[in-house]
Amino acid sequence: MFTQWAPPAYDGVKRVEGGIALKRLRQIVTKAVVAKGKKRTEEHVTLSPTNKPTSILGCWVINHTCSAKRVGKFVEVTGKFDVNVWYAYSNHSKTAVFSETVHYKDKVKLHYREGEISVGDDVRVRVIQEPNCIEAIISPCGTKFEIVVEREVVVEVMGETTICISVHPLDYEEDWSLNDESSSSSSSSSSSSSSSSADGESRYVLESSSFPDERPR
Repeated sequence: MFTQWAPPAYDGVKRVEGGIALKRLRQIVTKAVVAKGKKRTEEHVTLSPTNKPTSILGCWVINHTCSAKRVGKFVEVTGKFDVNVWYAYSNHSKTAVFSETVHYKDKVKLHYREGEISVGDDVRVRVIQEPNCIEAIISPCGTKFEIVVEREVVVEVMGETTICISVHPLDYEEDWSLNDESSSSSSSSSSSSSSSSADGESRYVLESSSFPDERPR
């Protein structure tokens, strides 16, 4: 006698690895960082002071500002900074400070988390290394400064993405221990006794619901 095999009844709930029911999963569309880029630059800057320099006494970079916008697969970072050079001239008999504003434009390549997707123009730029002078010399012709400035930035592009979360039923509630407060001592004692009895009932109900065969004697 042969018994025909039948598949198990489908209860309408798909399950995934770990036993999580798919009916308790929800998809939320939100904004997140979907692409990033990072670039370090060493720029050679040539400056022409008013006087023929004899030696360089110091060099510093200040007043850096920048902004970013997305251009295709890149982010274009536009900024400027001031270079100040303290130098001696007239055979080390006089000193002066020469200052000049330098403009720059960097193209930072984007790296996407999950392939290229359609994103907006919401771009953020973070400066990891502010423009800093790492070398300052007098040019071979003896009339100019040759400055090497380093800088480093990180760009982030915001876009819409989907996240998946697990939700609880609406009737789920944490166990809270609440005590009523009274204005008089007599009512306080009565309320505390009733509260204790109520707590006893709640404990009894909790225990009886968890362990139906064990009841307090």
